[in-house]
Amino acid sequence: MNISEQSQAVLLLTAYFSKAVKGDPRPLSPTEWGRFALWLKDHDTLPEALVRNDPGSFLSGWSDKTITLDRVRFLLNRGSALALALEKWQRAGLWILTRSDVEYPGRLKHLLKTDSPPVLFGCGNRNLLNKGGIAVIGSRDATEADLKFAATLGNEAAAQGYSIVSGGARGIDEAAMLGALAHEGTAIGVMADSLLRAATSAKYRKALMANNLALISPFNPEAGFDVGNAMSRNKYIYCLANASVVVSSTKNKGGTWSGAIENLRQKWVPLWVKSSSEFSTGNAELVRMGGSWLPGELIDIAALVKSGEQFSDQQAAHKQQKAESLAPTQMSLSERKEPLNMVCEALSVESFGKAPEPDTQITAVEMAPENGSFYGLFLRRFQELTTKTPLTVDAMLVHLDVCKPQLNEWLKRALEDGKVKKLMKPLRYQWQPKKALQASFFNNQK
Repeated sequence: MNISEQSQAVLLLTAYFSKAVKGDPRPLSPTEWGRFALWLKDHDTLPEALVRNDPGSFLSGWSDKTITLDRVRFLLNRGSALALALEKWQRAGLWILTRSDVEYPGRLKHLLKTDSPPVLFGCGNRNLLNKGGIAVIGSRDATEADLKFAATLGNEAAAQGYSIVSGGARGIDEAAMLGALAHEGTAIGVMADSLLRAATSAKYRKALMANNLALISPFNPEAGFDVGNAMSRNKYIYCLANASVVVSSTKNKGGTWSGAIENLRQKWVPLWVKSSSEFSTGNAELVRMGGSWLPGELIDIAALVKSGEQFSDQQAAHKQQKAESLAPTQMSLSERKEPLNMVCEALSVESFGKAPEPDTQITAVEMAPENGSFYGLFLRRFQELTTKTPLTVDAMLVHLDVCKPQLNEWLKRALEDGKVKKLMKPLRYQWQPKKALQASFFNNQK
């Protein structure tokens, strides 16, 4: 496999080449690699320079609690293991992309920034990775009706010239992909495990040879199933697509649910949800939390893709508007050297009320209460959201768009103040009515 020196260095630092050995330093995670790569860039050091020479001579100014010099040296000293792995992967027809490669999916870099995977292993038509499409997500143990719907969704995407993006797992994922491929459409499978086995499977051979399919994975191509890997790859399915469709989901449980919640929170792409008469599913809850019901029985894939393009434009405009409105606030906070939690509050305050019209944009400082604390704003928005229905922390994060540590701090304070009540199984929070507060007070006086 002919890969550049830079790609070799990235692989050595971020990839597993065999099963993990207990006690050995682990490769850098996407987040770790993101900050390490930025530091190298800022210090005009190419990753391959660390392989050619002793890395200590380049990392004299580097200081990080988890990415130590010893760990870097150990990872870079795995050249023999890398050579053996590359030979095996090449025989199976696999290819490798790093973030510096032209064919690396631009959507991942745009939406995930430095959290995009440093390495993608794959097989098939890599040009599909930048085409977008419709992400189809659902349960492994789906009903026959839902499996049929997923296959039909794949058929319609093929007929209308769009790709299906899915996880390749048994159930909804596989039904949607095979539905598209059966009608000579195209598909992208983001595998959580066993990429090497899938690449040589008779199930996908025809589509791979016809350049109608790309199978990719950010994990070792020989890795077995791991729940953590399955959960973490969900973000890549959403970010490779223009829009997403959840066919079936179990409320508060499983990879489909957690991936959909993460997408709603991060606002990567629109989330469409198949209508369901089953009240035990999470579909209705996902709509209540910000998703949209999929309209009609005949699916207009082009309309879904267009909704994604409009959504992307709106998000870009929103970020620009937010940056412009918060710039003076950030400066004043910095000058006053306020605590970090206040900075967090200032950056998140915009989500606590309805967005003002562009010509009447209100800054965070103007929205702040007179005492300078945003805790009151949080309580006001929390009351609006939970007076009738209690919410989980994940649900609140979707509506508030505030960092989780700050939310937990405010909830703890609100519990101590008696303004919020905690409900269990599952853990939820709800606004404490005034009558309940008064009853609690009088009971305490007895």
